Formats: sequence, C-alpha cells, structure tokens
Amino acid sequence: MSAILHRMSVWLHRQMPTHAQLEGNRFTAPFARRQELFRFTRRSVPRGMAVGMFIGIFALIPGVQIVGAALMCVPFRGNIPLAAAVTFISNPFTTLLIILPLAVAIGNSFGYHADIATVNAMVREGAGFQQWWHWLLSDTAPAVVIGLFIQSVIAAFVSYFLTLWFWRWWIGHKHRARRLRPKRDRIETPTETPA
Repeated sequence: MSAILHRMSVWLHRQMPTHAQLEGNRFTAPFARRQELFRFTRRSVPRGMAVGMFIGIFALIPGVQIVGAALMCVPFRGNIPLAAAVTFISNPFTTLLIILPLAVAIGNSFGYHADIATVNAMVREGAGFQQWWHWLLSDTAPAVVIGLFIQSVIAAFVSYFLTLWFWRWWIGHKHRARRLRPKRDRIETPTETPA
C-alpha cells in the first residue's frame, strides 16, 4: 500500500508544471506568481479537495466545474490541479445514480414534491424541451438546488477532514519508515591490531 502511495506521490510531483510553463500559458499566467496554488502541501491539498468536492457536486455543468474550482481555489488557497481533478466526482454514472436522486430526496425532506421517476419516464419517452422546462419549473428546481447545496457542503467538509487526517497519517508513516530504515552511511571499518 505504501509503495503504491509513494509511486503516486512521485508521479504527481513529476506532473506539476514548472514556473516557466505556468507563466507561458495565457490561462495560468495571472496565477503563476502564486506557486502555493499548484504545490501539494498540507494546507493546499485538503483545501483543494474540499473545493473540488463542493464545485463537483453543486455545479453539474462540466465546463463550469473546472473553471469554477480553479477560481474558488484562489481565495481559499487550495491546490488547483487537485480541485480540478476532484470535480470529476460528478460524471454521468454518479450523477444519474447517486447525486441527483440524493438531491431530490434531500430537497423533498424540506416539503417539496420532486419525483425522480418522472425523469426516468421522460428520458424513456424522449421528452421535448417544453416538457423538461415545465418539469424543472415545478417543485423540482428548488428541491434539486437545496439538495445539491447540502450534499456539496457535507462532502466538502468530510473530504477536507479526511484528507487532512490522511495527510498527517502519510507524513507520520514516512517519518516512522525513515527512523526504522537501517542507516546506509554507517560503514564499519575493520580495526587493525598492532603487530
């Protein structure tokens, strides 16, 4: 397990862009002076994870997620590459099977009457734009927005504290391994006996 994590850590460090690459890209040039946004540190990693989870669940529009995560990382000083990668938590599989049904269930607990079965029926029947718009303007829109917001806030807090805990465990594990490793610098030289 630790060997896999070590390899992953080495690979991530190799993938990090250099300062010159950041300044050369027109999209990242404004942030190039802020290297902490691209480094994996004990503060930026949990923040980037939390931002990515929040944006990935709350903003379900694929192009908006990465840009939103990058922009939100600036004031929170989170790791931008990690936040952008975490936004992929909402993919077609997880969105349709987990995120949206859970959002509707949470929203319905606040007194709304959204129905996810209607979505399945509309998809099967090939509903037109007008039917989707009517469905969205019913109780569904407030239920989904409230559900997504609550889900994203909880996911952000849980991922922040889990990442913080994992980071401390990983650093402690590395220090323990370093202490237990035999010192290679110690080379015993044979003592010569006088003749």
